[in-house]
Amino acid sequence: MGKLIVISAPSGAGKTSIVHFLLQNLETLSFSVSACSRAIRDNETDGVDYHFLAAEQFKKEIKENAFLEWEEVYENQYYGTLKSEVERIWNEGKCVIFDVDVEGGLNIKKQYTTECLSIFIMPPSLAVLEERLKSRGSESAESLQKRLTKAKGEIAKSEEFDKVILNDNFDVACKKSMEAIQTFIG
Repeated sequence: MGKLIVISAPSGAGKTSIVHFLLQNLETLSFSVSACSRAIRDNETDGVDYHFLAAEQFKKEIKENAFLEWEEVYENQYYGTLKSEVERIWNEGKCVIFDVDVEGGLNIKKQYTTECLSIFIMPPSLAVLEERLKSRGSESAESLQKRLTKAKGEIAKSEEFDKVILNDNFDVACKKSMEAIQTFIG
C-alpha cells in the first residue's frame, strides 16, 4: 500500500498554492483530483482542478460507494475523494497528495492512520484569511461570512493533524511542508 499526504486548511489559507509547490518539487507525489458538485470557476478545468459532478450524480456515486470520503460542505455542495483516484496513483507507484477541507482530511487520516501524514496549514489570523478570500473576488458577502464561520471551527480541529504549519510566509510554509513529507516518505 502506498502513502497518503493530506494538506488541509480553512478556505483561503493557502493550501492549494502549497500543494502546487509540492507537486512541482517532489516527483514522488501525484495529486488526487477531488470531486465536487459546486459550479466551475472561470480559472478551473474539469478533471484537473476537480471532477465537477451535478449534485444528483454526486449522490448517485455516494450510493454506489465510489468515495473514500465525502461530505456536504454547504447545502447541495458536495466534495469528496473518489476511490478510483487513489488506486490510479498507487498503481503509478506514487504517493497520493490531497488538497481537502479539514473534515475530509480527518476522514482520510482515520481510515489510513499509519499510511497518512496529515498537515494543517494555519492562516496567520482570521483577518488575514478574510482579506485573502476578499481578494479572490469570488465570494459574496454571505458566502464570505459562511467561510469565516467555518474557518473558526476548522482552526479548532488543527490539533488533530500530525503537523500544523503556519502560513505567514509562503516560502517558509512550503519548505516546512516539503521537509515534513520527505521525512514521512523516508
